[in-house]
Amino acid sequence: MALTSPSPREALHNRRIECRGYRRADGLWDIEAHLVDTKTYAFPNSERGMIAAGEPVHEMWLRVTVDDALTVTAVEAAMDAAPYRVCPEIAPAYAGLVGHTIGPGWSRTVRRLFGGTKGCRHLLEMLPVVATVAFQTIVPLRERLAGRSPATKPPQLDSCHALASDGEVVKRHYPKFYTGK
Repeated sequence: MALTSPSPREALHNRRIECRGYRRADGLWDIEAHLVDTKTYAFPNSERGMIAAGEPVHEMWLRVTVDDALTVTAVEAAMDAAPYRVCPEIAPAYAGLVGHTIGPGWSRTVRRLFGGTKGCRHLLEMLPVVATVAFQTIVPLRERLAGRSPATKPPQLDSCHALASDGEVVKRHYPKFYTGK
C-alpha cells in the first residue's frame, strides 16, 4: 500500500467508478462508465425500504459514443439503483451532450448542461472520468496506428507536473514539443 498505515477506523461507504474504452466496428468509440455506491451497514430508505449492507444505494451506467474528433454522437444513461423513484427520469437528458466535443471546456459544458437540478450529481461526476478515458483510449491508438509522433501538440501536455512542456518526460517522449533549455 502506498499510503502510510491509517489510524484505527471503520469502513462505512464505498464508491466504485469503472470506465472502459471501446473501438467499435463502425469506426466510432464507446466510453462506458459504471458507478456503484454501497454502505457497510443496513439503513432505511423512505422509497426503497431497508437497504441491506452491500446493496447498491446507487448503481448507474453511462455510455458516451464519440467520433475520431471526440465529438459526442450518442449518449445513454441508465440507473439500476437510486435512492428515489424519480432519479431515472433525468437519464434521457444526457442525450443533450450530442454534438459537444470532449476537449477544453468539457467540464464547464457538462456543469452548465447538468449542474444542480438539471441533472444527476452521480452521472455528472462520471463525465470528467469519461473524458479522460476517451483520450486514453483514442489518442494513443491513433498515434500508434499512424506510426508517427503527433503533428500538433498533444492535449495531455501541460496537463500535469509530469507532462510539463519543459520537463524531462516531454523532452524524452515528445521532443518536438519540448520547450526547456
